[in-house]
Amino acid sequence: MVTHVAAETQGDERGALLAFIEEQRGGIRRALLGLTEEQARSRPSASELSLGGLLKHVAEVEQGWVARAKQEPPAIPRDESNWHESFQLVGDETVASQLAFWAEVAAETEKFIRSAPSLDDSFPLPPDPWFPPEGRVSLRWLCLHLIRETARHAGHADIVRESLDGKTAFELVALEQAG
Repeated sequence: MVTHVAAETQGDERGALLAFIEEQRGGIRRALLGLTEEQARSRPSASELSLGGLLKHVAEVEQGWVARAKQEPPAIPRDESNWHESFQLVGDETVASQLAFWAEVAAETEKFIRSAPSLDDSFPLPPDPWFPPEGRVSLRWLCLHLIRETARHAGHADIVRESLDGKTAFELVALEQAG
């Protein structure tokens, strides 16, 4: 786990960006504290989102973006035929297995960002219609995008968790700290 205070107070840009990504990951992990598999798979709000599905989605998205930056294929290829599966636990997938996968992804993200010669290094964007043709982005952009993507879904996770059992993010932080 990244040390938030040390990275941010030393002016280490990479450390600060990685710490902010980790902080947002923590919001999603906390939303799953104390839940059964059934609760993690349930969709208690007006949304189609479950906490298990959000966990799987953010792990896959992070892995996919880092793979793209490394110009490698994603571990789990997604297209229109299976995109919906990135938002739900399927088959024998569990919260524990997805947390383990995300921990591996997070370690790879940190290793990759810390070993890059420069955060200004760039890579091509995918050919999706919402990106400029032949667009490129920096590793700095990648980190900021992962913060944005993970934070957006951490907010969703807060709502889903509160819909499940009334627990708020504040209560979940206290629960995490209690061990």
